[in-house]
Amino acid sequence: MNDHSKHSVEVKTEKQDDRSAGSGNGGGGGGSQEATRQDSIERILQRKQRVYQLPKNQKLTKLSMYSACQGTECRCTGWKTPEENRHKDVEVDYCPNFKEECRNPNCKHPLDMHIAHLGEISEDQINELLGAIVDVENLYMSMLRETDTDTKKVYAYLFRLLRQCILTRSQPVIRGPLGDPPFEQPSISKAVTNFVLFKYSHLNPGELETMTEVAKTFLHCLNHWNFEAPSARKDLSHEDASNYKINYTRWLVFCHVPAFCSSLRHFETSIVFGRTLLKAVYQYVYQQLLTKCKTERDRMPPEKRLMLAQLPKFLEALKHEVINEESQIWDQNFKPTASLMLQKKRQHEAATSSSAKKSNDAKRYKKDSDCEDLPDDVVIKALKRLNDSNYTSRTEVVFPPNAPRDEAAKAEENRREIEFHVVGNSLTKPVTKESMLWLLGLHSVFAHQLPGMPREYISQLVFDPKHKTLALVKDGRPIGGICFRTFATQGFTEIVFCAVTSSEQVKGYGTHLMNHLKDYSTQRGIKHFLTYADEFAIGYFKKQGFSKDIKVARHVYAGYIKEYEGATLMHCELHPSLIYTQFSSVIRKQKEIVKELIAQRQQEVQKVHPGLTCFKEGLRSIPIESIPGLREVGWRPQFRTQRTSRPLEESADPDKLSNALTGVLQSVRQHSAAWPFLKPVNPAEVPDYYDHIKYPMDLKTMGERLKNKYYISRRLFMADMARIFTNCRLYNSPETEYFRCANTLERYFQTKMKEIGLWDK
Repeated sequence: MNDHSKHSVEVKTEKQDDRSAGSGNGGGGGGSQEATRQDSIERILQRKQRVYQLPKNQKLTKLSMYSACQGTECRCTGWKTPEENRHKDVEVDYCPNFKEECRNPNCKHPLDMHIAHLGEISEDQINELLGAIVDVENLYMSMLRETDTDTKKVYAYLFRLLRQCILTRSQPVIRGPLGDPPFEQPSISKAVTNFVLFKYSHLNPGELETMTEVAKTFLHCLNHWNFEAPSARKDLSHEDASNYKINYTRWLVFCHVPAFCSSLRHFETSIVFGRTLLKAVYQYVYQQLLTKCKTERDRMPPEKRLMLAQLPKFLEALKHEVINEESQIWDQNFKPTASLMLQKKRQHEAATSSSAKKSNDAKRYKKDSDCEDLPDDVVIKALKRLNDSNYTSRTEVVFPPNAPRDEAAKAEENRREIEFHVVGNSLTKPVTKESMLWLLGLHSVFAHQLPGMPREYISQLVFDPKHKTLALVKDGRPIGGICFRTFATQGFTEIVFCAVTSSEQVKGYGTHLMNHLKDYSTQRGIKHFLTYADEFAIGYFKKQGFSKDIKVARHVYAGYIKEYEGATLMHCELHPSLIYTQFSSVIRKQKEIVKELIAQRQQEVQKVHPGLTCFKEGLRSIPIESIPGLREVGWRPQFRTQRTSRPLEESADPDKLSNALTGVLQSVRQHSAAWPFLKPVNPAEVPDYYDHIKYPMDLKTMGERLKNKYYISRRLFMADMARIFTNCRLYNSPETEYFRCANTLERYFQTKMKEIGLWDK
């Protein structure tokens, strides 16, 4: 058919581009070969769009050529055009009469018999079938022009699969011995991420960001690489060649062909393959990328040139980890840095604290069974009283309450005097004139209020499609805003600029802006804000719930957030169940309800008791429960369990306690597992130890404290000893010797304390 011949050049170009990108200049690592391949894919997509825009009759005509005849016992699998019309293009100017007969001598049925089953399907379903037909035609031409036998077999298999799916109007499913993605864990992408954290996490943020970009470039190259056919790999052993053939077939079926056949589900190479494939192709990829670095370095922009200069160093270091059978980056339980362990420790402590608190609350509730919730009618009565138009609290008459900072701004928003809009630039869809004018206005606000920031830098971020700005609009023009960038994969939002024009400040706009941004973020699953604040902005961010205590592990934000010299990194943790724009109103309402309940309770208890005269008569003290009226207002005695005495009570004999603790410390020092903890960690040997461990402790320091009579109670002694083991487990991973020593020595310490009766945990 002429339909095939028309697109043969297009498919051929796409195929040749793929091969040249894979074997000539490094597999599509960002140069002209990848651009050519992308152009081919774009042309295929454009052809599909042209087909989608055809009149319905022409669409049905094209579908009929791939649709089985619906006649009884007819085996014709597609309508055959007349000989004189086969040179015409169905997609342009050929549309036969639906009563015209098929030229297949075994069919002879009219055209409408081939499309009888397509009458009730939707336009979207028709377009989906047409897209599959374009994919089939491209696969057919690729199969004809392929010279490698193994690759040709794969093209033929996929051609038959898609052809059958068009006949049966079903989704293509790859079945057989290939298996389902992912084929190996951890994936190449995960291992490379582990490698960056393992090898470069000690670098400063700028250098770490550069190495992260190098890693992304390597993965991008790998995802667009065209691997050699098994017949071209003569250097592999029989077993390696067999494994490579399996992985090559998987790559063709799940990664390569779906890149230009959208009817098949596409997977990224670095996501579905692991060490086996990378080890098989790494040497060739490594050499080709080094060649690419030398040939294209001078053509790169300066910012890319720096990254490209680091690529050879990165590839050489990664090469050792790919070859090394014991490399940590391929470990499923890889733990990159102590900071990550610190974060997990904090989360664990928070969860433990929360569960312990709930448990204690439950026990306390059972113990104090007399303390019950207020009846519903009492609460309803208080709410009715608060909603009374004539209600005024007596305390508020004398001492008016302090209004929340955003109260005035919320009132203006309710009156529609101000509005809040999230605006941003875009390269993929049109931006409204109003949004662009607001962005220009926001740029002016930031430039005036942040004179230390270069205007070019502000323009770069405000108009960057990856950044958005929450605009505060008044009288049709922006008077303030917060420019931010969301890193959804990392779970945080970076606040870049925050400013309100000087004539509109001290009106609560800044607080209300931040509350709107918090609600906007929590609705999208973001739970953390990070920002670098200068000395003048620290106070504002503290009022908005930010803190210098960063509760996000460094590797989560390092290399993502922009760093500013002389500024302080601050963090705000968001609670997903809070509505921050209503938070102050809810708290104020709760306070009013509590005050009203107290007032109602005071009215109920109006009995006045005479003053106590027993002290004038010589009594020095009386039981609390004997005070008149105390029980009537709800007081209940609290009973404390008696603590059992120990052989060495702290307050009994300090010298005896000190001697006992000295014996324990001496025994712990002499234990075979005590060698890592005998003296403080030397910062020259472990440079980043004190960056992660803020409260160090060791056995030498404990001995000095014991001599100076610091341990007035056994609890202080036990706390310092526990800190030694906690610090060790926090900084070292479980498979290290230090971690095992900490566990062993901790058990020995507990045993010694139990022997002298000072352990009651």
